[in-house]
Amino acid sequence: MRRLAFVVSSIFAVAALSAPLVGCNANSPTAAGLGYTADAKHAYDEAMAEFTAHNWLEAQQLMREVKRKFSYSKYAKLAELRLADADFEQEKYAEAIREYRDFIRAHRSDDDDVAYARSRIAEAQYKEIPDSFLLPATEERDQATALDAYKELRGFLHDYPNAKETDKVRALLTDVTSRLVAHELFVAKFYLAKSNYEAAVARIQYALRNFAGGVEVGGVVVSDSGLEPDALLLLGTTYLQMKRYPEARRAFTIVVQRYPSSILVEQANNYLSHMKEMGV
Repeated sequence: MRRLAFVVSSIFAVAALSAPLVGCNANSPTAAGLGYTADAKHAYDEAMAEFTAHNWLEAQQLMREVKRKFSYSKYAKLAELRLADADFEQEKYAEAIREYRDFIRAHRSDDDDVAYARSRIAEAQYKEIPDSFLLPATEERDQATALDAYKELRGFLHDYPNAKETDKVRALLTDVTSRLVAHELFVAKFYLAKSNYEAAVARIQYALRNFAGGVEVGGVVVSDSGLEPDALLLLGTTYLQMKRYPEARRAFTIVVQRYPSSILVEQANNYLSHMKEMGV
């Protein structure tokens, strides 16, 4: 009997020790983690509802709350990007660029998100190019913004040739390249109007050397200004005025041979025929 009583008491003792463990399941680390993640997602979704409605200030306030309250969740990282996106959408490009750069520094290992942030930096710099870039007000205009965009766009294509943002960035690079070449040709024509031929030639050659002919990434041309024939024809006519006939002939010949579909081929051929008649 004593042995039976001992066994029964032992069973009840084990049961008593086990009971609190059952009551603790709701507060286990796993359950707490699931609740934290669910709350973070709910808060982020609320912020995204404002973001989607273009209520930028409200969205940013809620995104900051997500970062503050749920800093250890993936939603805090997503909130960082949306904060920068909201500034981008409000055309606060300098602030957006700074925030994207901060994100890249903090999350270097997140390839897709870093690629997205890099593409947005490039696009923001593109959008900062002033509309007055080519307006004829002064001899020279500050090209710093356009050059920064050009370098950032090229850098992105070099580092992410197959990212989902690549096609858009490639199109922006083509446009920036065209603007830069057009600017150089505008300045060259300014010098021509003053009969400063050497300066005009220098600007045209600079454009052809640095921006024309396409940008190669991995051996593939991903950008072309579309103004190469214009630059070469202007270079040829400038050389004609300088009586540098071999250089002029070379420029016109390149237009004919390298850009056969250009509408400027006829003019280049006319100049070549004229030079032949002149015996030069």
